[in-house]
Amino acid sequence: MLSLTTLCSPNETAASSSYQPPVFRLRSYNQTLPPTLCSASDSVANQPKMSSPDEQDPRISKISSAIRVIPNFPKPGIMFQDITTLLLDTKAFRDTIDLFVERYRGKDISVVAGIEARGFIFGPPIALAIGAKFVPMRKPNKLPGEVISEEYSLEYGTDKIEMHVGAVQAGERSLIIDDLIATGGTLCAAIRLLERVGVHVVECACVIELPELKGRERLGDKPLFVLVSST
Repeated sequence: MLSLTTLCSPNETAASSSYQPPVFRLRSYNQTLPPTLCSASDSVANQPKMSSPDEQDPRISKISSAIRVIPNFPKPGIMFQDITTLLLDTKAFRDTIDLFVERYRGKDISVVAGIEARGFIFGPPIALAIGAKFVPMRKPNKLPGEVISEEYSLEYGTDKIEMHVGAVQAGERSLIIDDLIATGGTLCAAIRLLERVGVHVVECACVIELPELKGRERLGDKPLFVLVSST
């Protein structure tokens, strides 16, 4: 298990909370996408401050120390954030789910949209605990029924995410969950996909953020909630 050394947080916190997420130092992660916003109406200047758990919460340091960093995977220069070791630690895994549940319970969220693939790990228990349905957002040709899709850019080419037609209804309130935000392209695509069918995206949530890749800026005015921030 790689020891993660707490440094300082580069992120601002919401006025309603004093939390500064733990920070662990990594080598540079390959930049893959330009900081294009989710839509033309989004504005980085209007980006909200991050809201996070209380800085005194002892669960945060346990969660951060349970995440393993694998150098040069899946290709040279990338420091891969491996949450499988977090899943092996039953206490840290439960605390991760509990922190999200505590934040979103009572917020009138009816949809938890999980992004393939690790969003499928964290999304369902959160959805069950807050009384919401879980909607998988999958890679192309994985869902068997009629789908709606949204394309997003990669370093070389494009990719898509899809969800079933009829899985959500106009006017519903959604949380989007994934394990990590890097450049933010997939989260942006998920936001656009849900908003196209009239769903209100309340917030995006991730266990880990790589702030040097500026994915938060691409989300524009959509709030982002993270537990652990690396630099």
